Amino acid sequence: MSWYSQHWIALLLLAGYTTALFYNAYLGGKASRGMAGYYVGNREMGGAVVGISFFATFASTNTYIGHAGKAYEYGVAWFTMAILLVLFSWMSWRWIGPPLRRFASEWDALTIPDFLGSRYIKESHPVARHPLLQTSAVVIVFASLLYLLAIFKGAGHLFQMFLDVPYENGVGLTLIIVVLYTSVGGFVSVVRTDVLQGTLMLLGSVIIFYFVTRAAGGILAIGEIRAIPEKQFLFELNGGIPFAVLLGISLSGALKLLADPRQLSRFYSLKDDKAVRQGKWIATIGLAIVLFCLFPIGIYAHLILPEVTDTDLIVPSLVNDSAVFPLWATDFLIVSILAAAMSSMDSVLLVAASTLYKNLVAPFASSSRELLWTRTAIIGFSVAAAALALNPPGDIVEITIFSGSLYAVCFFPAVIFGLYWDKGSASAVLGSMLVGVTTLISWIAADLRHSLHEVFPALLLSIVSYCLLSIRATAHSD
Repeated sequence: MSWYSQHWIALLLLAGYTTALFYNAYLGGKASRGMAGYYVGNREMGGAVVGISFFATFASTNTYIGHAGKAYEYGVAWFTMAILLVLFSWMSWRWIGPPLRRFASEWDALTIPDFLGSRYIKESHPVARHPLLQTSAVVIVFASLLYLLAIFKGAGHLFQMFLDVPYENGVGLTLIIVVLYTSVGGFVSVVRTDVLQGTLMLLGSVIIFYFVTRAAGGILAIGEIRAIPEKQFLFELNGGIPFAVLLGISLSGALKLLADPRQLSRFYSLKDDKAVRQGKWIATIGLAIVLFCLFPIGIYAHLILPEVTDTDLIVPSLVNDSAVFPLWATDFLIVSILAAAMSSMDSVLLVAASTLYKNLVAPFASSSRELLWTRTAIIGFSVAAAALALNPPGDIVEITIFSGSLYAVCFFPAVIFGLYWDKGSASAVLGSMLVGVTTLISWIAADLRHSLHEVFPALLLSIVSYCLLSIRATAHSD
């Protein structure tokens, strides 16, 4: 029996899923007649759909594949990441979402550089060519490129493991599907698609947890692992990695929920404060279910997989194992995990391309065809990321964590203090970015990350620089 005749359920689900994507693109295209419609859904989105989109965008192949792999490698201490992610998701909706939505609407901001320009540039109208907008846009484009190539890598492996498609062809197929529905439908298409993808991800995470724990001998089989001498490190705080380093990795990942433009752009689209309150619980609870189902998979895998050389392949190997999953569950999970990749990819693409055009290209080449140029940017940007994914540096978690560190040191002080502190200036934001990025790279180059993760010193110095430069600017203006 051929693979395709055996997995007809997966093929049927993929056909239905792809059809739904293109239908959402059609509806999104009709709703996206102007830049506000294409970039942020005309600021008319409800809390339920944006809440689902928020956690679906954040939970990608990194969650399904990377985090389970790191739990296998580092043990229960890795659950620190899951706890911080859920906590920071709630914090983002509680303290960032409400004021950011109001300011973005008042200033007609469509991108994060737009918000920074309106908040920090003191002219009556923000200057589009100001270094603050240009620099912040470059950071977003570069960090998005890193994140996107990591997701392309995960999607390529998924097609390779699940559908017996060569890795390169898997990357190409993912590229075609995502580019088509994202470029046509814009933000409305992305959010509508995220609702479908988020639902699949929730069901998929529960299915994975159930069948993997059953194959391992039940939830209480964790006691068997503790009894194995060579597995004791899995239950020690510093067993797989120094906890200070692990905490830094977790913090840099969680800070993306407060500073990542693809997450913050969700708040731009909400229609009112009631929608923020509703979305807060949907996003946080949805993310908690996904994380606390998937993170333990790496621990239980020690009882199922005897030898693991590439931790990124743990979940694909388990899903393909007929002794662990029945055929129908494997087929459903193939689609669910691919949906996880797509749900993050489309959001990263839209944010990066909209920022690339509006804040880097448009100020120097004004055009009346903004949506055409934005769609062109989506195509070009995604092709570049897919090409880099053919030979990506590092593993999925390493790449995404570094992009998260960049966002944290560059945007955390500017966004958080910008919302709640009346001081601050464009020079303070630029200075904090320069100090943060320099510290981040220097710490990595000096090979100090094995004792303390680079996000700690980089973020600390970025915040201190922002505060000192802001106070100095205020003193000079007085």
